[in-house]
Amino acid sequence: MGELGGVLAVLLIFACIVGFFVISYFVPVGLWISAIASGLKSVGIAKLIAMRFRKVNPYDIVTPAIMLHKAGIRNIPIDALESHYLAGGRVGNVAAALIAAQKAGIDLHFEKATAIDLAGRDVRDAVSLCVKPKVINTPLVAAMAKNGIQVKAIARVTVKADINKLIGGATEETILARVGEGIVTTIGSAESHEEILENPDKISKTIQDKGLDANTAFEILSIDIADVDIGENIGAKLQIDQSEADMKIARAKAAERRAMAEAKEQEMKAYEQEMKAKLVESEAAVPQAIADALKDGNMGILDYYTLKNISSDTEMRKSFSAMAEPNKKITR
Repeated sequence: MGELGGVLAVLLIFACIVGFFVISYFVPVGLWISAIASGLKSVGIAKLIAMRFRKVNPYDIVTPAIMLHKAGIRNIPIDALESHYLAGGRVGNVAAALIAAQKAGIDLHFEKATAIDLAGRDVRDAVSLCVKPKVINTPLVAAMAKNGIQVKAIARVTVKADINKLIGGATEETILARVGEGIVTTIGSAESHEEILENPDKISKTIQDKGLDANTAFEILSIDIADVDIGENIGAKLQIDQSEADMKIARAKAAERRAMAEAKEQEMKAYEQEMKAKLVESEAAVPQAIADALKDGNMGILDYYTLKNISSDTEMRKSFSAMAEPNKKITR
């Protein structure tokens, strides 16, 4: 009996310890006491237990509620904070943003703060950007002036967040893209690179007049040119490339004309050989024609010998002429 009583006592003690932790989990008495001590009387034990059953951590709801109550923001019910938590929001960030906005004199309501938070933006950082502007450095932007000289520039854009445009407004990448476009436009419209070097503020003035912060989550306070440098002579390089291209085209056309001339020459040679062949063919037909004329009586024997004498005389004259040609060249 004594041993059984000891076992029962141990089990009873263990059950009490487990029961204490279970009750402490479902009934956060310490948190309830902190809320009451802070003057937050709308938080009851039953509400804290109900949060546990809804799988809501009471500390993530009550602690921000205490912060808001102590900061003087007392128009936000506990149920609204719990609803934002169940929607996937960060209640602590929203509470910290509302307190910071109140201290800075920024008009930020709970509904707008929760909307910004659920949109994926850090509402606490947004309020901080409204109070403390941020400087964004653009990457190196290169553009060519009208005289062909390349100009490189880096700009520093000072922006602050616009609470009213955080939902649906464009991000920093859009600001940088628009500023880069403005730099390229300003440099490209300059008559000479010296115009940009003498007045680098012309770039910032031109960009600021364009209203680049439209439909963005930021307000541009200033645009300052941090660095301006000279790049390559793009105009001269383009002219050189164009000249080389023209030269290649001219060479190609010359080669085409040369090929056509060579083809024409070969064609004429072939035509000459064709004419020579026809001449040989015609000369070959002469003896047969003479024979037919003699046979038919159209030509006498004396006529034949006369023709032979004329042909021999012609051949002799040709041989004399060929022998005289070298002597003429030597005399000259």
